[in-house]
Amino acid sequence: MGYANIAFVIICSALVFLMTPALAFFYGGLARRKNIVNTMMMSVFCLGIVTIIWLAVGYSISFSGEGTFFGNFGNFFLHGIDTMAGPGKDGAIPDALFVVFQMMFAYITTGILTGSAVGRMRFNALFIFIAIWVVVVYSPLAHMVWGGGLLAQIGSIDFAGGNVVHISSGVSGLVLAIFVGKRRDFGVGEHRPHNIPFVLLGAGLLTFGWIGFNSGSALAANGLAVHALLTTMAAAGSAMTSWMFIEKIVVGKPTLVGAATGLVAGLVAITPGAGFVSFWSSIIIGLFVSPFCFFFISKIKPKLGLDDALDAFGCHGVGGIYGGLMTGIFAVKHVGGVSGVLEGNIGLLGSQALAILFTVVFAGVMSFIIIKVISLFVKVRVSDREEAIGMDDTEHAETAYPTFMGLDS
Repeated sequence: MGYANIAFVIICSALVFLMTPALAFFYGGLARRKNIVNTMMMSVFCLGIVTIIWLAVGYSISFSGEGTFFGNFGNFFLHGIDTMAGPGKDGAIPDALFVVFQMMFAYITTGILTGSAVGRMRFNALFIFIAIWVVVVYSPLAHMVWGGGLLAQIGSIDFAGGNVVHISSGVSGLVLAIFVGKRRDFGVGEHRPHNIPFVLLGAGLLTFGWIGFNSGSALAANGLAVHALLTTMAAAGSAMTSWMFIEKIVVGKPTLVGAATGLVAGLVAITPGAGFVSFWSSIIIGLFVSPFCFFFISKIKPKLGLDDALDAFGCHGVGGIYGGLMTGIFAVKHVGGVSGVLEGNIGLLGSQALAILFTVVFAGVMSFIIIKVISLFVKVRVSDREEAIGMDDTEHAETAYPTFMGLDS
C-alpha cells in the first residue's frame, strides 16, 4: 500500500502542476491579444520564484511546529526532510513528497490572484508582490488550516483549499485590482476574449489537473480519494449546466466562455468539501454556485465599479466563500468524519463562517500592506501610453502574434 500511495500522490502532484500552465491558457484566452504574453507570464512565472521560496521557507512556515498563526523554521531549506524516510504527514507518503504536492498548491494559488490586475500592472511590481505574499499570506494560512493552526483549532474544515487557495487568492487579487486602478478604458468599450479556444483548452486542462488537486488531498490511494473525484466531477458538471441555463435565460444564448467559467466555478465550490460532503449534495453545490458567481460578475461588480479583469474574485473568491459555507451545511460524518448542519451540527457552519471571515480580512489587509509598501519603492502601474501599446511589447518586448497590427484599442 505504501508504494501505491507514493505513486498516486506523485501522479496527483503532476496533475496539479499542469493547472498552472492551464490557467495561463484560460487567462490568456480571456485577455486582449496585445496582453496575452504578459497575462500568461503573470501566471507561469510563479513556477520559478515560488519553488525557491517554498523549499527555502514556505513549507517550514506552513507545516513545521505547532504555532497558532504560523509554524517555525525547523524545516528551513528542508532541514530534516528525508526523501526516503516516512512516515509523512499521515503515515502514507514520505515527507518530501508531501512537500512537493503542497508546492503545487502554492503555484496555482499565486497564479489565480494575478488575473484581477492584468492589463495595467508592472511585471516587476507583481514579481515582488508574489515573492512576499507567499511568505506572509499563503504559508501562514496553510498552517492555520492544514498545519493545526488557528482555523483548524476553531473547528473549521477545508479539504483541498477553499480558504487557503481560492478565497485568499480571490480577495488578494481584488485588493491588487483596486489599488492599481481601473484600466484606462474601463467601462467605455466592451472587453471581449480574444481567443475563446484557448479559454476552453485552459478550462479543460484545469479540470484534468483538479482531479489530482482534490483526489490527491486524501494523500493516499483509498476510498476517500475516489469519493473526492466523484464529488468533484459531479459539482463541475452541474455548475457548467446551470451556468449555460442561466445564460440562456438572461442573455438568450449559451456561450462557450460561460460554459467554461461555470465548469471552473463548480470546481472551486466543491474544493473545500470534496472529501466531506455526499455525492448528491455535491450536485446541489454545483448547481447553485453558478447563480451566485454569475450574479456577482454581471450585476454587483459593475455597480461597484470593480475592474476585476478576469474575475479572479468573482469566480474564485465568491465560489470559495460559497463552497466553504456549503461544506458547513452538507458535511456528513460517514464521508469525512465531520457532521454539518444536515446532521444537526450547526456549530460547523459557524466555524466555517468565522474561518472565511478571518481569511478575507487577513488576506485583504496583508495584501494591501504588501502592495502599499512596494509602491513606495517601485512603480506599480504602467503609463497610459504603455497600456495603450500593450503589455506584451512594453513589459516583455514580445508579441504572441507577429502579424498583430494594433487591432486592440
